[in-house]
This record gives sequence, C-alpha cells and structure tokens, in this order.
Amino acid sequence: MPRPPCPRRISHRPPADYFKPAGIPLYDLQEIELAADELEAVRLADDADLYNTEAAIRMGVSRQTFDRIVGRARRKIAAALVHGHALRILRPAGSRAAAGDNPGRKRRAGRNEAGAGKPGAR
Repeated sequence: MPRPPCPRRISHRPPADYFKPAGIPLYDLQEIELAADELEAVRLADDADLYNTEAAIRMGVSRQTFDRIVGRARRKIAAALVHGHALRILRPAGSRAAAGDNPGRKRRAGRNEAGAGKPGAR
C-alpha cells in the first residue's frame, strides 16, 4: 500500500473550476482533472518563473517531488490543449468552500445563519 501524500502548501485559488474549448458544450467533452498541487506547481514554475528548488521550498516538498508534480501537470495541460478536452481544476483537500460557494462574494451585513435580517425573524 503506498504512503499517503504529504500535505502541500497551496497559496493560489484559481478564478475558475473549468477551462474548455469555446463553442463546445461541456457535456460533449472529455474531462482531464488537474489537482490543486499540480496547478500550484505550474504557477510557481511557469507563471512566477521560480527555479524548481525555490518553488519546492514554497510548496513544502522536495525538489524531486516538485519535478514529478510539475511534469504530471504539464502532461495533463498539453493533453487537454492538443486533444480538445476540458480541464477541470480540483479544489485543495482542505478547502472549506462548498461546491456552490463563490469566494469573491461578500455577505450582506446583518445576516447570519440563525436567520437574523430576514423579514419576520426576531
């Protein structure tokens, strides 16, 4: 039985859960799942342009593990682009946001879970 993966530090939350070719409905496309740590590795290596050793330190993994993660992510992204598949970005395992939550949306003042702020609730 393989060891469970070590927790990775993920400091970026993507603005979207899916990327897909334009003009084709999602239900007609094959999906490729990109894990949160794979997206973070690509972000650090390619977008932030960090050396692999520095990026590995930021993610809290060894350089060899970082190399494997970023290689796996690049293969998945390339397959999605070349074959026209949808790319589904998974949320981190410790993410507290539910599937329907919008992290950029703010709650209105005066409302809480107990129903305060609703008409007739006192």
